[in-house]
Amino acid sequence: SRRHRGAGLYRAAVYLPTIIPSPAYALAWLWIFNPIYGPLNMLLGALGLPTPAWLADSSTALPAIALMSVFQLGEGLVVLLAGLQEIPREQYDAAAIDGAGGLALLRSVTLPLLAPWLLLLTIRDIIVSAQSTFAPALLMTGGGPYYATLFVPLLMYETAFDRFRFGEGAAMMLLLFLGVGLLIWLAHAALGGWGYDDEV
Repeated sequence: SRRHRGAGLYRAAVYLPTIIPSPAYALAWLWIFNPIYGPLNMLLGALGLPTPAWLADSSTALPAIALMSVFQLGEGLVVLLAGLQEIPREQYDAAAIDGAGGLALLRSVTLPLLAPWLLLLTIRDIIVSAQSTFAPALLMTGGGPYYATLFVPLLMYETAFDRFRFGEGAAMMLLLFLGVGLLIWLAHAALGGWGYDDEV
């Protein structure tokens, strides 16, 4: 729980991308990935590296969307940092007296006491990931190229509102709901093994 200079500014910078609305965030990355005047390809070109058409190539479109998603992990890092600060220092001191090293401290102290936080983040990320791919896929690639980024939420939208097959769209939504529920149950069962299932 020690305080470091600039920690608040660092947390704010890490957290900022998570509060930007999804359409605005997707459009910003659409500019970054622009193959002609985007800053990413300008930087790669200056370094003498290949400058691909990120969103127009089926081999790079999915990694590009995955890359932009990495910068939205800041909320989870802030939550985990808060969880780490809640772990009493005495727990580490007692384990160190018993001869526990760095790896043993991680396995026997840090991970068990972070289990409720990890479960919270896992459930949240499963739910959010089921819907957060919609805006980037719709605004940046339209599901292409060659269906490389046609995620389930976008497929549901196109089926129901572009093709007017509302029954099929509703069935997809139900299957997605059941799949998300199954993943949440598995996460709860896995992390509940540390004995913290009563706290969530």
